[in-house]
Amino acid sequence: MQVKAPDRAAATPRWRSRRLQGLGYAAPTALFVVVFFLLPLLLVGQMSLSDWPLLAGDQGTNAPKNYTDATGGTLLWPAIRFTLLYTVIVTVVLLALALLLALLVQRSRPGTGLFRTVYFLPGALGLASASLLFWGLYSPTTGPLSHLLERTGLTDEPVSFLGTPTSALLSTVFLVVWKFAGFYMLILLVGLQNIPQEVYEAARTDGASRGQILRSITLPLLRPSLALSLLLCVTGSLLAFDQFYVLTKGGPDNSTVTVVQLIYREAFQRLNLGTAAALSVIVLAALLLLNFLQFRGLRRTDAP
Repeated sequence: MQVKAPDRAAATPRWRSRRLQGLGYAAPTALFVVVFFLLPLLLVGQMSLSDWPLLAGDQGTNAPKNYTDATGGTLLWPAIRFTLLYTVIVTVVLLALALLLALLVQRSRPGTGLFRTVYFLPGALGLASASLLFWGLYSPTTGPLSHLLERTGLTDEPVSFLGTPTSALLSTVFLVVWKFAGFYMLILLVGLQNIPQEVYEAARTDGASRGQILRSITLPLLRPSLALSLLLCVTGSLLAFDQFYVLTKGGPDNSTVTVVQLIYREAFQRLNLGTAAALSVIVLAALLLLNFLQFRGLRRTDAP
């Protein structure tokens, strides 16, 4: 019995209709990317090569003046150092706490769902709102934390949580860890639940301790989730703005100025969009390079 070959004339319109249908599904996303990412990116590139005052003034090409002004600023290198320091501290503390929380709620026990919800709840609050909340808590005059320390006798005078560079940094780190620990816990928890229980049972049968199981089984198999968490945490920390803008305004004495705050000051306080755009391009290039190195390092790590 011979099988009849499919009619190409009938198959071609069907293939074209499916292709058009796929393009129709992808068109809104593609339009969104073009309008809200590619076009603004091209505009920023043009601004970085031109005189571009925010309010009024002549616009003209001045390349590479904006880049030399951006890299020659007195606050740029202190802002870079502070941003890197903040990124390292937040990444280490946040991922360590998130992993601990994920391990605590990994198994289903009575009340585990409640704890998962409680840990994740701060992540549902906006960062600006959380920063405003902690600004009130940290207030030395009206904040409850300083009053509580005085009532318990731990201090004899109001505590200025944001009064020194070190205390301002640590107070901001505490806010960020409080807000995002539950979010990263959720990412790591998904990774933990994807690890087969048979692997743990075999390790326990062989007499492996909890530390050996964590070091030899959990962490290696959790590597994709850890890599995603690391990428998100590093990128978000390098682009920190809301928490410092609300809590410290870059103070005291410009000791907590981040790179993004520097861009904001250049654009909306000094009204120089050209230099701000040049700084933005530099930050974007640095982030792309960092992400490329991270992906390359993770690919090498995952390779057999």
